[in-house]
Amino acid sequence: MDVLKKGDQGKAVRDLQSELTQRGYPCDATGEFDALTVRAVKAFQSQNLDQHGQPLVVDGSVGPLTQWSLDHPKPFIEAPSAVDYTVMPSGGGKSGRAALAAAIGEIKQGAREIGGNNSGPFVRKYFKPVDMGTGDSWCAAFISWCFYEASGEDVEKMPFPYTVGARAVLAQFKQRGWTHDPGSGYVPVPGDIVVWWRVSLTGWQGHIGLVHSVKDGMLYTIEGNRSPRVQGFSYVLSRVDQLLGFGHVP
Repeated sequence: MDVLKKGDQGKAVRDLQSELTQRGYPCDATGEFDALTVRAVKAFQSQNLDQHGQPLVVDGSVGPLTQWSLDHPKPFIEAPSAVDYTVMPSGGGKSGRAALAAAIGEIKQGAREIGGNNSGPFVRKYFKPVDMGTGDSWCAAFISWCFYEASGEDVEKMPFPYTVGARAVLAQFKQRGWTHDPGSGYVPVPGDIVVWWRVSLTGWQGHIGLVHSVKDGMLYTIEGNRSPRVQGFSYVLSRVDQLLGFGHVP
């Protein structure tokens, strides 16, 4: 297929705009690939994967990989790993370890989207403490839920307010002096949060996960909404792309 990009016009653009809207990234079906369409495409790319389970390039243009992702649900990823994400590692603080235990429990329960993108009973559970429905990106709601579980399902006892935005969670940690910037030399411990930027370093979109462990220069995390389920991922610690920072509850 040809690449659709800003400035293009016609039926293919109108079909793209309708598909973006159906997937939860609304833009008017004008048939003109305008700035609002670019913004919707970038938002979609920042939160979805290609057919190989890799994050889409966030460039605002629609080539074969982005079109495939628009046409298909988020793929389930079988990510080989040197660690067992269902086993609690050693180290970390009391609150973080309790949150990590909740995340591990969700892996064992098979927590995932059911019935569509950002939908289903597990996703509803993560938004329920703040009386929100499904349909939105749920990575931060999942992390907040883990700390909520760790606090006896009492929002008043959580170390930070129940928050459903990745950057907003990081901001809560920063206000409390609990963050560590990229390049600071900090080595995260089990139960820490890890936050990435999406689309733009200075924008509002982000993604968040929980640190499972660090071993032999590798960072192992548990994340929601990177794929359709709660699962573990691994990164080379010294070169984590688009990293905003880590947070540690003392």
